[in-house]
Amino acid sequence: MGVRNVISHSLWICWKDLLEFSRSKLRLVMLVLMPLFMMVMVGFIFPTGSTITDTPIALVNNDAGSMGTSFVAQLNAINNKSGMMLLSSATDFNDIKTKLQNNDIHGGLIIPENFSSDILSGKQGYITIVIDQSNPQMSLTMQGVITKTIEAMGKQSAISNLNSSYHVSVTTATSLITPYIVESKGIVPGEPNYFQFVAPGIIAMVVMMALMTGLPHAISYEKDMGTLDGMLAAPINRLSIILGKVTAQTVRGMIQGFIILLLAVVLFGVVIQGSILLVILLILLTVFSFVGLGILITSFTENEETATMVMMTLMFPMMFLSGVFFPLQQMPWYMQGLAKFLPLTYATTALRKVMVLGADISAVGTEVLILVAFGIVLLAVAVPMFRRAMSK
Repeated sequence: MGVRNVISHSLWICWKDLLEFSRSKLRLVMLVLMPLFMMVMVGFIFPTGSTITDTPIALVNNDAGSMGTSFVAQLNAINNKSGMMLLSSATDFNDIKTKLQNNDIHGGLIIPENFSSDILSGKQGYITIVIDQSNPQMSLTMQGVITKTIEAMGKQSAISNLNSSYHVSVTTATSLITPYIVESKGIVPGEPNYFQFVAPGIIAMVVMMALMTGLPHAISYEKDMGTLDGMLAAPINRLSIILGKVTAQTVRGMIQGFIILLLAVVLFGVVIQGSILLVILLILLTVFSFVGLGILITSFTENEETATMVMMTLMFPMMFLSGVFFPLQQMPWYMQGLAKFLPLTYATTALRKVMVLGADISAVGTEVLILVAFGIVLLAVAVPMFRRAMSK
């Protein structure tokens, strides 16, 4: 009867918290809008590929020879087809500098005055790409795309010269200029995109936020209002209070996780390559790994405001250090080491493996064990502390 009563009372407390949450229509609306805004913001703010479109570029042609004129004509022909750049003229480097400082352009190209003479004398012709250092991500993308375009133009010019000057066939000339062919192939169908990358991280992050913001309200708020004293005076086990409130926040976190999953698939074209059941299991484990942390912080904070501040202080570093928005491999080594101590890192990695790469349970076994271990250790510490805090 003791266990039965604990479970029964826990379910009643869970139902009470869920009813309280559902009474606010704005909360229910934000339950959907918040994850939708998150997906829209991070999906469209960050780049989805390594291409540029309609990028303002200033071109300086200091070469009076035929090769400079030919290069500009070839570049314009390619640009008219691809729409990469919005080309405009500039007089020199200082003119490009001024236009960059005024935000009129995003970069520049400079053809030096000795461009034709160098090429005609058998030397390499140099072309300078001027980048906008105030926008390093855009500059790297622009530099990579324009460099590949110019290299392709150079190869095409060399193939044409071999064909016309030495009567080498186009096929042979192509194999002489580019003897290696590189082919990229993914392990699952489809092209990579940022939505596919970020969706698993957003799911894990929002589940974490639901748990870590919901528990302070569920526990500390009632402590502030005095209603927690009424529950403590009632003939129910204090473990029922913990279980009931945790269950209510777990349900809320799972609902938000499924909302994001549905939005990602329906609105943003995210394809789940792995098992949907394994995705659900990983969302549950994500909830489990953060429940203990939420209880632990709530147990030693005096009021809801303090608990919320502590939660936010912990959440924001985890959001940026756990690979949600940026790959861990792009971080400094010491940041990568710190990320290994955060449960959100393993939740994001596991969900990404299953959703993006189609991995099975064996491939995410390490992450699953670590999430379970995080949850058990935190609960083992948090539950006794919470029970002692309620006894005061």
